[in-house]
Amino acid sequence: MSESQFEKEFSDDSFWNKTKNFAKVAGETVLEPALKLYYSAQDSDTPIWAKTTVYGALGYFVSPIDAIPDITPIVGYSDDLGVLVAATAAVAAYIKKEHAEKAKETLKQWFS
Repeated sequence: MSESQFEKEFSDDSFWNKTKNFAKVAGETVLEPALKLYYSAQDSDTPIWAKTTVYGALGYFVSPIDAIPDITPIVGYSDDLGVLVAATAAVAAYIKKEHAEKAKETLKQWFS
């Protein structure tokens, strides 16, 4: 799938369903960049090109079509993490401190 196809896979519901249902399996290492990206994309200050990058990465994350199936123990989310880290690097200038804090707070609620 191309980035635009993965972008079509993204929806708020699909993102929250996957993150909540697979939080313990995916772990904080995968979910933290996903949440930072999500919160930055919700910010009106984030430019359209950055939102497109974010939604493409999050679409890959929620997509059932994966380079490495998420049901594969240990390595199942490594491809997702790679995509999320690459997207985070690309849009890092638009991930504000408040996005990171909100991501950490969400993780704290899920993992405490």
